[in-house]
This record gives sequence, C-alpha cells and structure tokens, in this order.
Amino acid sequence: RFLLRYAKRFDSQTALQMATLTLDKMAGGGLYDHVGGGFHRYATDELWLVPHFEKMLYDNALLVQDYLEAFQVTGDSYYQRIVREVLDYVLRDMTSPQGAFYSATDADSLTPAGHREEGYYFTWTTHEIDKVLDPELAELIKTTHGVGSVPNFEGRNILHTPESLTRVARQLTLTEGDLRAQINKALESLRAERQKRSAPLRDEKILTAWNGLMLSA
Repeated sequence: RFLLRYAKRFDSQTALQMATLTLDKMAGGGLYDHVGGGFHRYATDELWLVPHFEKMLYDNALLVQDYLEAFQVTGDSYYQRIVREVLDYVLRDMTSPQGAFYSATDADSLTPAGHREEGYYFTWTTHEIDKVLDPELAELIKTTHGVGSVPNFEGRNILHTPESLTRVARQLTLTEGDLRAQINKALESLRAERQKRSAPLRDEKILTAWNGLMLSA
C-alpha cells in the first residue's frame, strides 16, 4: 500500500511495477484459491506455487485493501475481480449467522478414505476435472490453470495461472471477455463439486481486532 501511494503521489512507475508485480504473482499463484476465492496463509516454495493451505481472516482482510487500492491506482479490473472474489469467500464461508466473521480454516481435511491430508480439499486430479467438466471446459481449465501431465503437489494439482488472461486469449483466438466467462463457468462447477468434499475444520472464534480489519476493508 505504501508503494501504491508512493507511485500515485510521485508518478513513480518503478514503485507501481514493484507493487503490481507482487500482487499479480500472489493472485496468480497457488497462494490464491482460484476455485473458492481467498488467500492461503503463505507459500512454502520459491515459486509461490505450494501454499500452507490454512486461510486466515486477517490476511484476507488486509489483502482486500491491497487489491482495492491497486484497482484505484491502475483502474485494472483484474484487481477489482480479486477483491470481489475474496469478499464473496468471506461472506459465504467465514460469516457467522449473527454477522460476525470467523477466524480461520485449517490446512488439512479428510480424504474419501478417511485420512487427514493437507491441501486435499483444494487440489485436483485430471480425472476429477474431467469428471466434473465437459471435455472443452476441462481442457480450457487445464490450459489456463497450469494442470499438466505431471501433478505439481503430491499426486494432485494446485490450480494456478502461469500465463496472463490476455496471452491465453490471444493463443486461443478468443476475446478476454469470452475466455473469462468460460473460466468462470468452469470454476463455478468445480466449486459446486468441491463443496461435496469434507471441508477443512473452521476456527469459529470471533476476534474483535480481526473483525475490525475485515470491516475496515
């Protein structure tokens, strides 16, 4: 946020590029939950692909402010979309019936075999993707979200976006709007399927300071 404000006040392209490159890599990598929205706690590798899959309310509250200010400075709708997705995640998965916000969700969850594994809830095999989506959408989501022939995380795949939407749309001879609409359709289907899985445990403590951060976002 300092870099964004510095860039705005002093018309510094260097500061702006430093801020936007960081925000782009965070939202494009495995740190971001591309299916359900929201950011995981931190990355565990130098590529920022493999996260610690826990999600914290305070991280997402602060990151909403980062991406909102990036949108205000740049006018780039990409940052606006990330803000909306994170807030949708908080309202859907982290809000109590009384309206306050829960604290966190765990990194691990139960597999169909009854074993607790980190990241299982958030990751996919190619077979799972093919089962949920029609062939065209399945191929599209694999292309846009880095799912190749070799899994990138313990036999499963962490979805990420290694290429920009602009570049992929050009490669597929689609408009960015059409490509985004198809991606959204695919991700909505994957989210509905994922909700059938055993979800990570949720820490339902209501912490005043963390709620304050979320409300200020």
